[in-house]
Amino acid sequence: MNGWLYWEILFDLPGKEKELTLIEQEMAQPGFWGNQTAAQEKVNRLKILKTIVLPYHKLEKESADNLELSALATESGGEKILDELVAGISPLEKSLEHLEYQLYLNGPNDQKNIFLSIHAGTGGTDACDWAAMLLRMYLRWLDKNNYESQIIDSLDGDSAGIRHATVYAKGPYAFGFLKSEIGVHRLVRISPFDSNKRRHTSFAAIDIVPEMETEELDINENDIRIDTYSAGGPGGQHVNKTTSAVRITHLPTGIIVQCQNERSQHSNKQTAFKLLASKLNALKQKEKEDEFKKIYGEKGEIAWGYQIRSYVLQPYTLVKDHRTEVENGNVNAVLDGDLDMFIEAYLQTKKK
Repeated sequence: MNGWLYWEILFDLPGKEKELTLIEQEMAQPGFWGNQTAAQEKVNRLKILKTIVLPYHKLEKESADNLELSALATESGGEKILDELVAGISPLEKSLEHLEYQLYLNGPNDQKNIFLSIHAGTGGTDACDWAAMLLRMYLRWLDKNNYESQIIDSLDGDSAGIRHATVYAKGPYAFGFLKSEIGVHRLVRISPFDSNKRRHTSFAAIDIVPEMETEELDINENDIRIDTYSAGGPGGQHVNKTTSAVRITHLPTGIIVQCQNERSQHSNKQTAFKLLASKLNALKQKEKEDEFKKIYGEKGEIAWGYQIRSYVLQPYTLVKDHRTEVENGNVNAVLDGDLDMFIEAYLQTKKK
């Protein structure tokens, strides 16, 4: 069987191309945006279809170009052409592997946007600094992979770093790819906050939930308490002087969400409700309480013994995922957002 025909069948490419065309035709109709919710769902579906159809055709063209180069190199014996061909194979393989991993993302929420939360754990100031390093790492990964992201809430540490932060990330398969990051992350290094230059171990927890619209869950108004307050931290005089920040407490579960990134209290409230709906859905669908016990221990500790990944800066450099045994000695690259090898290994393990 022709290799590309195999992939067409595997991805149901003709079906996806037909669906993509139909949606584009619907979007061209005058009344398309009459129902905002339905229209937005169509737009989101279109983006997801394009993440498969467009890369497939790009790979198909690049493969055909490489075959032409191969034939040309064989006929002319040109070493320069052969070098160009060899140089193009590795990126082609990488793109094909990335496309293949989308086959693993078939969960009910894998295509959805996410709320990513980071919480500093055991380790004091070092843990807060570690949480800030993780925030930077995930923002870098999101940016490299063309996801839209914004920090919707954060609380600075007493001396450095952050105690916690929540990021809203938008793009195809955001939850499918980043669900692998849920758990405790451990850092070992010489502490920059220790005058004696001793080695410290710090912990931070990552929690990720798929975005849910408030209409998807029936939230009883009597079960929530809404508080408004002045946003703290950077943002200028406006956010610090007005009560634009919103905190919502879900009384039956004790879940607390908050948002302070927008100037408008109404916008912050909308985002906070989405975050609440997402967390309630995670609690309902995945039995979150039991999952948290497995991740953080019976007492909910973000500490030793529950880490999914370790990042060692001293006495050697190594990042190791304890679930897949995948290792990378280039810690700086990982902390700059090079997470694909860990994400892909996790998806492979789950698929098996």
